[in-house]
Amino acid sequence: MSNILDRIIADKKLEIRQRKIETPVDRLEKSPYFGRIPVSLKENLMKEKTSGIIAEFKRMSPSAGKIHRNADPVDITRGYVNAGATALSVLTDRKYFAGNRDDLMRVREVNQCPILRKDFMIDEYQVLETKAIGADAILLIASVLDNSSIRELAKLAHSVGLEVLLEVREASELAFLNEWVDLVGVNNRNLKTMETDVETSVDMADKIPDGFLKISESGIHDPEIIDLLKGLGYRGFLIGEYFMKQEEPAKACRKFIEKMNHS
Repeated sequence: MSNILDRIIADKKLEIRQRKIETPVDRLEKSPYFGRIPVSLKENLMKEKTSGIIAEFKRMSPSAGKIHRNADPVDITRGYVNAGATALSVLTDRKYFAGNRDDLMRVREVNQCPILRKDFMIDEYQVLETKAIGADAILLIASVLDNSSIRELAKLAHSVGLEVLLEVREASELAFLNEWVDLVGVNNRNLKTMETDVETSVDMADKIPDGFLKISESGIHDPEIIDLLKGLGYRGFLIGEYFMKQEEPAKACRKFIEKMNHS
């Protein structure tokens, strides 16, 4: 019996096939954003006085269902940045997260900070598409790719100026690290069961090689967790569901960062 991740990847393959027909690579390369110099996610997270928060925009998820279905990406991400978020993450998967590429382009128009495109990357076409819609970094998920695919996709991303965040959950997946990976994200959510446990980041902290900036993803709902993770060497903290479940996500982000600063 297939799990949710298997179904997502099967659907993603069909979606990419269709997109290649609708918007061929030569059209992607003519996008106004294709020649844009990206903003470094890594450099921004390494700055002295930064919250380290990567605030995520998403309307729904397989684990939570509908979160904020009619949310406006421009209003919310502007609010995130004004609240002190270091960077943004935008879900572009349509079927399972109710996202789309237009969301990210609209977010890019009004924000100067680094933007991570969050999707299930399995094809070189998606890397070029990521550049064309104005993102600065791509997410590669170790559990859905093999070593050679990660190398090829990461190398291509670097060739067009994008940074690469490799998402892992187990120490064995660190074998996929290569010279084109800029950041390592530990996903506290098991994508096969959708269960979340921040202990995953705690357990993985000392296993990630020096030289890779560490990000903890998912399940973060309290500034005290950030204090713990910072003590273990994490510099980035991806928070989406906790903010998006609130009536006013940007206000929730502001309160969270204010509490962080006073802890």
